[in-house]
Amino acid sequence: MSPYADRLHKQLNARRCLIRDSGRPSAFTLIELLVVIAIIAILAAMLLPAMARAKQKGQGIQCMSNHRQLTLAWRMYADDSRDMLVYASGNVALDATHSNAGGNPWNQYAWSLSNMDFDPNNRYNWDQSLDMVKRPLWPYAKTANIYKCPADHSSILVNGVSKPRIRTMSMNLYVGGFVADDGSSQATASWAFGTNYMVYSKLSQFGSSQAAPADKVFVFLDMREDKVNWGNFMINMDGYTPTQPGLYSFTSDLPGMYHDMACGFSFADGHAEMKRWRDGRTTPPAVPGGDPLALVSIPSPNNVDVAWLQDHSTRPKP
Repeated sequence: MSPYADRLHKQLNARRCLIRDSGRPSAFTLIELLVVIAIIAILAAMLLPAMARAKQKGQGIQCMSNHRQLTLAWRMYADDSRDMLVYASGNVALDATHSNAGGNPWNQYAWSLSNMDFDPNNRYNWDQSLDMVKRPLWPYAKTANIYKCPADHSSILVNGVSKPRIRTMSMNLYVGGFVADDGSSQATASWAFGTNYMVYSKLSQFGSSQAAPADKVFVFLDMREDKVNWGNFMINMDGYTPTQPGLYSFTSDLPGMYHDMACGFSFADGHAEMKRWRDGRTTPPAVPGGDPLALVSIPSPNNVDVAWLQDHSTRPKP
């Protein structure tokens, strides 16, 4: 036997004797167990925020992917439709069951006719077959998930069953406008702040001498779950030109804040990005269960977020 093997053999024998002489098997003491548990708790406390951030980052990546897919469908539709854009909103009247009454024939060219709230009797909230699959963009993007931000977990309780709401995204009203009785595009019916601003009706208008470049005008954005209503998002343009920040305000529409107070946007050139809000008035606490279809005005003077939304929505008419 080599000297090394002999030495190892003696050490093993000594350990056996030590265990035998102690009269009991080796084990952790209570204090040692508590120390181990405390270390595990500390490590978990350190890891959980990192895991939450990783999950949030993953949701943001998926949200950007959804935006790009939907905007690609929007552009493909225009390419196949002689440059014409889909409407951002239909011209609909709702009856007591939230059905579209007195339908305008031009509504078939609106990207969405869903009118969402928190009423379980309103099937637009949770039934994609009622609207989404019938709209002009569906043939280009037959995936219901891309219409909703993965961080939006809002749902409706229908006959005791929780059903996820189907839409987070809304379209910039100045891109496509809403359906007028004659099929033309218009931004407003009775809101004076929109009458002097462009409503894009053709893809080729972006980048023209009068319009903003395509990478500066957003098409879709995430709306916060308690404000998702019609298919459009409209910003009040008061104070844009001439510049008067004291006149800034929101309509009843407020942008999303799912990604650490940031919102997903996609633009007319096809790219998508996150915009982090800087003014707390842009992101008041959500109030689920309210009435998103109620029309209100929300003054927000000197809000830099309103200025950004205005500048990325439209431009004055030439």
